[in-house]
Amino acid sequence: MKKFTFLILILIGISSFAQQKNFIDLPYLETSAKADTLVIPDKIYLNITINEEDTKGRTSLEELENKMNNKLKSLGIDTKKQLFLNDFSSSYKKYFLRKKDVLKSKNYTLIVRDAKKVGDVLLGLEEINISNIFLEKTEYSKMEELKLALISKATLNAKKQAEAMLKPLGQKVGNVIYISNLDNGYSPVNYLQGRAMGLMAKAEGIESSTPIDINFEKISVSANIKATFKID
Repeated sequence: MKKFTFLILILIGISSFAQQKNFIDLPYLETSAKADTLVIPDKIYLNITINEEDTKGRTSLEELENKMNNKLKSLGIDTKKQLFLNDFSSSYKKYFLRKKDVLKSKNYTLIVRDAKKVGDVLLGLEEINISNIFLEKTEYSKMEELKLALISKATLNAKKQAEAMLKPLGQKVGNVIYISNLDNGYSPVNYLQGRAMGLMAKAEGIESSTPIDINFEKISVSANIKATFKID
């Protein structure tokens, strides 16, 4: 029984070696290609904090929250789908009468689709004295579809390279023997990591009615392909 098992292992090894040798004996050509693009982000995350301390306790958190909600709705924003509560906190402040009052704050994430809407939000919230706003990050909503399209484009580029290399030799590209997706990534822009950028609705020396010109960094997306073609 042991001899029979040993014989099977030998036959499997010979078969594998023969297949490898056959692959090596084939005339083949290796190419690699890349496809990349830049896209304008269409999901912009704004971090908004409302704080009773900003009004020195004259306006309650609930009033600030209602004002913000109404203002955002007036700008065409669906607050049920685009505004999300991050946390709820309280901070204690000592006053000269040595009393402790609780000053509440809330932090939200607001998602908008373009830079113009960001400008509208900043100006609108500044009108109700909410200016503690930061740009968290930007994303592209159709990223997966874009990645697949770039993979296809990179694959076609790899074949075109093979055809260009063989054309002067009078030979043609055959079937693909091996293909691999080396890299299929993108570079999201996160503004709170490393370079936090405060967005003030009313910059120094600029009237509140002036539209805010905001440019967002484009997102880089790429796909890299390595392919091996048979030479006919």
